Amino acid sequence: FAQMDLCIEAFGTSKQKRALNSRRMNAVGNDVVNTAVTKAAANIIDAKGVTALIQDVAQDDVQNISLFLPPCNEDADKPENVYKFEDILSPAEYEALRVPAAAFVNITPEEIAKKTEDKSHCSFVLEELKFLPDDEKRRDHKARCLWFLDTLIKFSYLKVIKRKRPMGPECPHIISRKLMRNFTSLTYNNGSVENLVSASMKAKITAYVIALALHINNFQIDLTILQNDLKLQESRMMDIAKAMRLKVSKAKGLLELKNDQNHKLGTLSLPLPVQKAPGNQRKRRKMN
Repeated sequence: FAQMDLCIEAFGTSKQKRALNSRRMNAVGNDVVNTAVTKAAANIIDAKGVTALIQDVAQDDVQNISLFLPPCNEDADKPENVYKFEDILSPAEYEALRVPAAAFVNITPEEIAKKTEDKSHCSFVLEELKFLPDDEKRRDHKARCLWFLDTLIKFSYLKVIKRKRPMGPECPHIISRKLMRNFTSLTYNNGSVENLVSASMKAKITAYVIALALHINNFQIDLTILQNDLKLQESRMMDIAKAMRLKVSKAKGLLELKNDQNHKLGTLSLPLPVQKAPGNQRKRRKMN
């Protein structure tokens, strides 16, 4: 084509030259259009990602929170069957925790003191490590639960996840996969798909942390300690706890309360409280 075009430019009739110019102008026009379409598509993809984030942040009422709770068995005959352990950790995932949790099983008071000083684990876990059962099987069980709970809380601090194993090489592959599949949402950014710990995923992580903490601590937990560990606002924590049908009360007579906070206790007991309508509806009516 290039040689033919040169011949037309040099020796062609005026009609051929007009046709050549027209074809060249069309080619340039097509390039411009193609570039514009590609750019517009990229902008839409990026905008869609941002829009998804904005919508996610807006999902903070109890109705939406309920979408992210562990399966709730309302007909349970005892508290441990309301949120079944197998719905939090499958048998294969639980088995995989044996190796990383071994460090907790044999932990000494000196090591706990050092970890507390370093803040290498969350407060709830550090406190519970002081009270590991003497019985070998129960001790191993609690250690595995605490290791996973600590990992879940640390995972909640991440924003955009770029690595396949964000919690490091000591985290078993099956647990890394669980975190990525169950506790991140996909969003578009600069034309590529990213895993994100969005607002709704943070709510989901919180719900699973609460459910696991209930199993660890005999179905009564200090919600304020977990709220601080998860870096949440109190109102958000209480919304999630109430959506999970916990009875919330003020903790009385607890020593060593940080910053003189009024700690809130969450108790899972039967019969479950009746699910109330979302608290944000009143605010919305005012806005309308």
